[in-house]
Amino acid sequence: MKPLACYALGALLSLAACTGHKSATAETEAEDFSGPYNEMYRPQIHFSPAEHWMNDPNGLVYYDGEYHLFYQYYPEKSVWGPMHWGHAVSRDLMHWEHLPIALAPDSLGYIFSGSAVVDWENTSGLGTKENPPLLAFFTYHNPDAEQAKKTEVESQALAYSTDRGRTWTKYAGNPILPNPGDARDFRDPKVFWHKASSRWIVSLACGDEIRFYASPDCKSWTYLSSFGRDRGGHGGVWECPDLFQLPVAGTDETKWVLIVNINPGGPAGGSATQYFVGDFDGKTFTSPQRETLWMDHGADNYAGVTWSDAPDGRRILIGWMNNWLYAGDKPCVTWSGAMTLPRELGLVPGPDGKGYLLTSTPVRELDGLRGETVMLKSLQVDGTLDLTKRIPFVRSALDLRLTFDLAATKGSLATRYGVRLRNSKGEYIDIGYDRNRQVFYIDRTHAGSKALPVKEFAAVHTAPFVVKGQTVDWRLVIDRASVEFFAAGGRVSMTDVFYPSELFRTVELFTEKGSIHVDGEVTQLQSVWNPSK
Repeated sequence: MKPLACYALGALLSLAACTGHKSATAETEAEDFSGPYNEMYRPQIHFSPAEHWMNDPNGLVYYDGEYHLFYQYYPEKSVWGPMHWGHAVSRDLMHWEHLPIALAPDSLGYIFSGSAVVDWENTSGLGTKENPPLLAFFTYHNPDAEQAKKTEVESQALAYSTDRGRTWTKYAGNPILPNPGDARDFRDPKVFWHKASSRWIVSLACGDEIRFYASPDCKSWTYLSSFGRDRGGHGGVWECPDLFQLPVAGTDETKWVLIVNINPGGPAGGSATQYFVGDFDGKTFTSPQRETLWMDHGADNYAGVTWSDAPDGRRILIGWMNNWLYAGDKPCVTWSGAMTLPRELGLVPGPDGKGYLLTSTPVRELDGLRGETVMLKSLQVDGTLDLTKRIPFVRSALDLRLTFDLAATKGSLATRYGVRLRNSKGEYIDIGYDRNRQVFYIDRTHAGSKALPVKEFAAVHTAPFVVKGQTVDWRLVIDRASVEFFAAGGRVSMTDVFYPSELFRTVELFTEKGSIHVDGEVTQLQSVWNPSK
């Protein structure tokens, strides 16, 4: 898929890629940014393309010991252009092997977002039961129809593989689901097998609602129902839906969760992901939920969807770590785009037992990157406490796990407290909690936003949350130019990128108007691209 602005501007976007940012500071000059996957802003523990433009994750499926990650890709430039499906595989969700482009545009159009499944029973007839085919579902976006201002711009199509996803054949009968004629935005098929009704179900984004279709063979589809016209946020186009079941922690309940990405209209501005909790009977999704719930309250987690057939019954999601507000304006050159860390989703009862909340935490495979750990014991923070000298590996990616203990705090309890990352240029980013407003927040108004001259970038992003009890757990995963923040068992998640003129290599704890007691640990995370980093 692509942003609304791209319908008009397309490849005119020009500053969207990332390379080493030239800085004359001594601190930055002391670091070596030479070599592949080592540019200044290049993530070290996240997936990014070797070069050129990447956006949405697509075709997430697990098969024969491999996690497949397809993605929206333009292989010629580091700006948005005619979309292909790039492809990578991993056995641990951390270390990725790049594979050749899986799907390229043809006479029917560009290859927009979609999903993939294993057709275990060969219902499609495109493989055998002994060698079940991998099926990829994607949206054709026809640029000629778009230019002619037609409604029938997008349709759904199928490709298949019988060699573990190494090569793909487009189905001769494409499109398998033509445009219904009333939906210019008709895209992002997410397919799953519905066991109770013994058929395939697809969720499709149509304008600002989700439509469901069913099929016995993944080739012929019948309309079932729609959802969403009177629910959730409607500040933009709905995209990249995903419907799945999750058990409710601590209960015998199982509920259905419908993820819907929206652009614009998110709580931090621009792109975001909302979700609905309810029931699905094989035909209709219903939800009593009236409140708009957001999966991530930061600005930079979009188009997230989950893997099909993930082992151990886990529901694992990955998103594009960016925002269409400024995706075309980042201070970089040779590559563009990174994914979030893969995250395991859960479902818990809502506050006071009302409704449900989706939880999100880094997958356990992240622990495989752990290096040295520094313990933080019984720290009493009043003002600013610099942790940098305690962390000999401060130039690596970091995993901070903190417990703030309100009961153990001496003196008056701080009105605000948190973690500050800063550099020697006076630039910094705060990740904190405001007790008066009862919100977690990320403040990147001083995070080097001059390098990204988009007014919406320099902002404070907030996540409403009432801290109950005497302790609250925090987890921050920090890469070179991003922070992923999780709190309260994953009930809160926030993802933000930043582009300081030199990297943040100072880590501080801070309080305002009082003190706070902290225990925790800081762990080095080894680079998956450069083992020495």
